[in-house]
Order: sequence, then structure tokens, then C-alpha cells
Amino acid sequence: MRKEVWFGLTIMAMVVLAAFILLPSPSQMTNGHLGLLMLALVVVAIMLGFPTAFTLMGMGMVFAWIAYRSQNPGLAVQQTLDLMVQRTYSVMSNDVLISIPLFVFMGYLIERANLIEKLFKSMHLATSRIPGSLAVATIITCAIFATATGIVGAVVTLMGLLALPAMLRAGYSVQLSAGAITAGGCLGILIPPSVMLIVYGATAGVSVVKLYAGAFFPGLMLAGLYIGYVIILAKLKPHMAPPMSEEDRRVPLPEFAEIVSTSVSNRALPGLIGAIKGKRNAAVPMKTLLNHLLIALLPAITVVLVMGGVYLNVTAPIQQEVAGEVVAMGGSTFDAPAEEGDGGLAEPESEDGLQPPPTGDEAPAALGAVAEAPAAASEPAAAEPVVAAAAEAATDQERLPAPMTFWIGLASCVVALAIFYAIFSFARLEIFKMLLGSFFPLAIMILAVLGTIVFGLATPTEAAAMGSMGGLLLAGAYRRLNMTVMRESVFLTAKTSAMVCWLFVGSSIFSAAFALLGGQELINTWVLGMELTPVQFMILAQIVIFLLGWPLEWTEIIVIFMPIFIPLLPHFNIDPLFFGLLVALNLQTAFLSPPVAMAAFYLKGVSPPHVTLNQIFAGMLPFMGIQVFAIFLLYQFPAIGMWLPQVLYK
Repeated sequence: MRKEVWFGLTIMAMVVLAAFILLPSPSQMTNGHLGLLMLALVVVAIMLGFPTAFTLMGMGMVFAWIAYRSQNPGLAVQQTLDLMVQRTYSVMSNDVLISIPLFVFMGYLIERANLIEKLFKSMHLATSRIPGSLAVATIITCAIFATATGIVGAVVTLMGLLALPAMLRAGYSVQLSAGAITAGGCLGILIPPSVMLIVYGATAGVSVVKLYAGAFFPGLMLAGLYIGYVIILAKLKPHMAPPMSEEDRRVPLPEFAEIVSTSVSNRALPGLIGAIKGKRNAAVPMKTLLNHLLIALLPAITVVLVMGGVYLNVTAPIQQEVAGEVVAMGGSTFDAPAEEGDGGLAEPESEDGLQPPPTGDEAPAALGAVAEAPAAASEPAAAEPVVAAAAEAATDQERLPAPMTFWIGLASCVVALAIFYAIFSFARLEIFKMLLGSFFPLAIMILAVLGTIVFGLATPTEAAAMGSMGGLLLAGAYRRLNMTVMRESVFLTAKTSAMVCWLFVGSSIFSAAFALLGGQELINTWVLGMELTPVQFMILAQIVIFLLGWPLEWTEIIVIFMPIFIPLLPHFNIDPLFFGLLVALNLQTAFLSPPVAMAAFYLKGVSPPHVTLNQIFAGMLPFMGIQVFAIFLLYQFPAIGMWLPQVLYK
């Protein structure tokens, strides 16, 4: 029998044995103990291969019926069915979940736009002088593509077909190659926009917008740690990641670039300007030179636009209110003292309350009185243009001087641009063009979707809809949008969304049954009785989640076990947002830890026959260690995740 099967059976046996040892005899069991038994049975059933959602629903309904039957046997069936309907409707009415099918649809469209091959090739050439360049390019490509799609299995499979053969041909070790692909592909469930963060937010009642803002820098930190590990390993052990040869680094130049680089200059910007001005460009069309000059100037144009916007923002004059003209709501607009009275609206001076309407000769007099009112009010109205002009003159001030930090940033950008254009050869211009066609469209779309959410310009659902439109435009721009692609994307989106929604329904029914039986109260009493400090509780919770990642996937961990941990957080004064960021980092291990390391099985399915599953597992272990180190860094320096939400939403 295979080793992973023995491992799974061993874990199941340990769960069953622990239930028999820790739980009392059936005659002494309370409803709370039945809740713990239900939890153990769910874990065993999932490991045996039963569908998670329907296992949760089935177990939840059976044990909910047991809980209701212990209170009122005659109404147990009706109450159980009512519970199922209510919990299902609560999931259906959850607005946050609308964004899940839209983000999934965006991911499937981008996956079918066939961008990953162009992205990997351009990243490979852009990082060619970095140690371990192939593995570095693989991690960057996986991170970008997994973030755009959010589909771990698709990214690991495609990169296994594309990057694994290239790294093996270049002499990279199997372990490093497998670890880079699997770890990089899992970053999509952490870096926003991430479906996992939506699921956690809906389960824990935490704002998805704040989760997206908080997970941005931890995701980049984890990707940076991966890249740093690969570079250090390639430096210390070059045989595991041999450097690229000069032949592999060479970028083929188009004909016009060969002519300009030999006759004018090898650097792109001086060469193109000199070719436009000089007489040695007879063989090169002027349109080609102008087009490539515009491409070469794009970094400078971007810096000018960004710094110009920053300058207008930091030097904007402060709007000053005109003193004495703006009256607070409910305040008086004149200086005459109010008459003493009961306050509020005064009744007309009449014995009978309201005066009767004017009749006969009284009507013209009344109309005349009404006509005199605008005339009387015309005097203050005539003064209004003067007041408005004064206010406009007060606010029309000179712009404020820019702070020193702006000028330092501007000088840094100028120096960076000077260095960039000093080394910007025609070969790098070709790499930059490749990045324009692969990296920048994805990066701009991700930042646009994330930016509209984080800065409050759109809700996650609205941003997901814009991302789906962006996926359609990208697929159309790369001529991959047809009826077959649309049909497959819609079908897979419906399938994935149905799975997630059924998971929520099952989790909701399971949590209700667990609470009805008193299992949550029993766990709360046990944990609080341990008298743990907040640090000890955090360590215990992260160890439990880390161990749960070995037999279970992240979906089961969130929908089953997060409702158990979340009620304990207020007692230890732990922010659910910060706890969610730690959990999101920790759940990276769920895709890399055997025996249910789905990323390893995805890669094994497309790898050459000589690549064994044990080699893939061995390659993933160092990256799991990096994930644990990232959790330690985030706990020691919470500002990595909490700074951006605090700045944006304080």
C-alpha cells in the first residue's frame, strides 16, 4: 500500500483513538460530548473521501435532530427542517458571496487567455542575471498568475507543463523546481483579490475590504521570502540552480534594432533619438522609430504623471471657511435674542389655534403681505454675491509649497530613471515589450480591482464585476475569446460557485448543531479553564490550524473550525482581522502538507515519470518552513498586516 495511504489511515486511527480515550462512556455522555464526537466523525468522513459539504449537512442535521429531540421529541423533526431552511436562506441572502462567482469567472477567463507562457518567458529573460533565475521567474509568474486567477490547481498544472521541463533541462534539482512551482502557485489564495479571504470574512464576520488591505503586504512579504531563499540557495549551492549561459541570455533583436545599435548607439533612447535626427536611418521606417521611442519613454511618462499627481495633491491649498457666514445646523442666522417661551414652534396668537383662511376683502391684503415678503428679503439676498465673492477670494490662494519628502522622492525617481536609461539597451527594450504584452496587463488589472476595493471606490462585488469585464477584454485582446471559452468558463464558474455555496450551507448547519449540542460552550470552558495568555492562545491556535492542514484542505478548516475559534477571540482581546491574516498565512501549508497536499498531486499529474511524489514533498518542506517563519514575522511585527487598514480606515 502507498505511503500516503498509510499516513492517512494512521491519522484517522489517531482521531478515532483520541475520541475513545477523551470522551466518557455512552451512559455518561452529555450533549456537549456528542458535539465533540460529531466533530471527530466529520474529520474521519472527510478523510475517507466523502464530499465535504454534504458530510457537514448530513452530520449537522442528524445531530441537530438529536439535540432537539432531547428537549422536545414531538417537534424535533420540524425544528431540524426549519433550521436547514433558515441556514440555507441566510447563505443565499449573504451579499458578500456574490463576489465569489465573479472573481472565479475572471480567473477562468484569464487562464484561457494563454498569458502564462508569454509571462514566464518574459520574466525568465528579465531575471536572467539573478542567481536561480528560472526558479525566481517561476515564483513571480506563479504569484502573478495565481493572484489574477485564484485557481491554484490550474496555475500549478500549467507551470508544471511549462516551467518544470525548462528547469530540469537547465540542470535544476527536482526538489527546488517542485518547491518553487507548488509554493508559488499557492500564493493566489493569500494575495488579494483572494476567494479564501472572502470565505473567511463571511465566516468570521470581518470586513472583506479590510482583509484585502491587510493581506497585501504579508502576501508580498511571503513571495519575497521565497525569492530570497532561492537566490541564497543558488549562491550557496550552484549545482542545484546552475546559472544561465550567455547563449540562453541572448535576446534576438529585430532588424531595425540591429541597424540602429550598430550605426548609432547600443542604448535604446540615444539610439532611437539619434536615428530619428540623423541620416543613417534610411533603411528604418520613421513610424517604427517613433513607435519604439514612445515605448522606451513609457517609464518616464509614467513617473511624470505619478509625481505630477502627487505634487497637485500635496500642494493643494487648504479650503478656508468664511467666519461668521456658515451657520451650524439648528443655529440662529440673526443676532436678535429669541423670545422666552416654551421653545419649539409657537402657536398663532388666536383663541382657536389656527387662523381661518382670508375671505372677501381680506384676501387682497393677505396677498399684498405675501408680496412684501420677497421685497423685504431682497436686501440680504443682494449681499449674497458679495459674500460668495469674498469666500471665493479667500479660497483662491496660492498653492502650498511641496514638502521636502516630495522633492527627495522626485530626486530619487530622477536618479532611478537616469540609471534605468543608462543600461536600457535594445535587448532590454525587447524584454520590456514582452512584459508590456504579458506582465503589465495582468498587473494593471489586479491593481485596478484591488485599488477600487481598498480605497472605497467600489464594493468587492462591484470590483469583481469590473475584474470579470477585464478578463473578457484580455481574452478578446489576445484573440482567445470565443463561444467555447465562454461556455467552459461559465460552466466551471457555476460548478466552483455551487461547491463554495454548498460548503457555506453545510458549515452553517454544522455550526448550529454544534452550538445546540453545547460543543462550543464545552470548548470555551475548557480553553478558558487553561488560563492561557493571549500569546499562548495564539500559539496554540496556529499550531492546531497547522496540524489540521495536514489532513484537511483550507475550505474545511475555515468553514468547520473558524466558527470554533472566533468566539474565543474577544476573551483574549485579539482582533479578528489580525487573526484572519495569521490564519491566511498558516493555510498556505494546507496545499503543501502531505497527505492531502493537493499542489503536489497537481504537479505529479503533469511531471515526467522520473519525478517521484517523495521528491515533490521534499521540495515543498523548505517552503513550508518559510511560511512558518512568515507567520512568526507577522506576529512579531503586526504592522506588516495592520498598517494599511489602519491608515485607510482609521
